[in-house]
Amino acid sequence: MQVQASAKFVRSSPRKVRLVMQGIRGLPVEEALLQLRYTPKPIARDIAKVLASAAANAENNFALDRDELKVHSIYAGDGRTLRRFRPKARGRAGRILRRTSHITVVLTDEEN
Repeated sequence: MQVQASAKFVRSSPRKVRLVMQGIRGLPVEEALLQLRYTPKPIARDIAKVLASAAANAENNFALDRDELKVHSIYAGDGRTLRRFRPKARGRAGRILRRTSHITVVLTDEEN
């Protein structure tokens, strides 16, 4: 059975999120959480929260054993981009794009 959790509008670009996600695909949940705990990137904390939420969903809603769960898929999509402006030379304005991400984690208890 597959269980998922997601976090929307996380204030980090999808490219930065995907760099951290590559290391935990296919790992058991406890090992993935341990890997994220010692990852030096700040976004690892947000990914760990979503992963823990998906594991809690599996335990509470579907009565699955946390020790048998592993990361089936994890991905980050583009969220809304916040547009900000910074003053530039000669009275002009430069646009700054603050990107956001939608993080989705899918866990499974099946052996693949």
